[in-house]
Amino acid sequence: MVGIFDSGSGGLSVLREALKLLPQEKYIYFSDNAFCPYGDKDPEFIKNRCRTITELLLSKGAGIIVVACNTATAAAISTLRAEFPIKFIGMEPAVKLAAENTSTGVIGVLATAGTLAADKYKNTKDRFGNDARIVERVGQGFVELVENGDLESPHSREVVGQVLLPILEEKADRIVLGCTHYPFLEATMLRIIGDFRAEHHTDYGIELIDPAPAVVRQLTKVMEAEGIRHGKEGKVILHSSGDREILRRLYSTISV
Repeated sequence: MVGIFDSGSGGLSVLREALKLLPQEKYIYFSDNAFCPYGDKDPEFIKNRCRTITELLLSKGAGIIVVACNTATAAAISTLRAEFPIKFIGMEPAVKLAAENTSTGVIGVLATAGTLAADKYKNTKDRFGNDARIVERVGQGFVELVENGDLESPHSREVVGQVLLPILEEKADRIVLGCTHYPFLEATMLRIIGDFRAEHHTDYGIELIDPAPAVVRQLTKVMEAEGIRHGKEGKVILHSSGDREILRRLYSTISV
């Protein structure tokens, strides 16, 4: 069984990709939405929550765990790998992919404050940023929009636009979605990008980069190497530390 957890429902964007690539696997997903968001939490608090969630997932039969949260990955994955005898797959903002494919030389990174402040992200940026100019912005209010199911309303467009437009104005043509909640706002982002391109007559394309497909490819690789891929019928079990209806509602949009 594959365990997946996040501070809330955002990690369902990773589960969505897993269901495409590994539809026969059994998954257990845990949303820690009683403590969501993690972005402004103390790293020690996040580590303790990750320990607790890991113990729960192991008790339910998880044989490998995806930390489907950039903030939790940055704060806790090293600790989890040191303390628990199973494999953990973490998130990493796709700075390398963005830097390799930019035509304007400018890339954007949308993430939580916790992710942007973490050594893991800074090391990734230093290693793979190449010569690209990186424009970083905190997705202020994005997690709350997703948790409330407010994905494409005028209000969500206003909230997203306040953060996204300054990145576009810097001529970023590759924008990394550095939080697993953010892909659920993709439709709103694409509308904002389309209007921006029309207004400014841009001669370059603008692409959103979701790291989830790469994470699931890594999950598949590790499972095969460890011999723990054994799903036959496919099943998803949902757990939550808070309001489970929020989780169920968003899950209904990704079921395949």
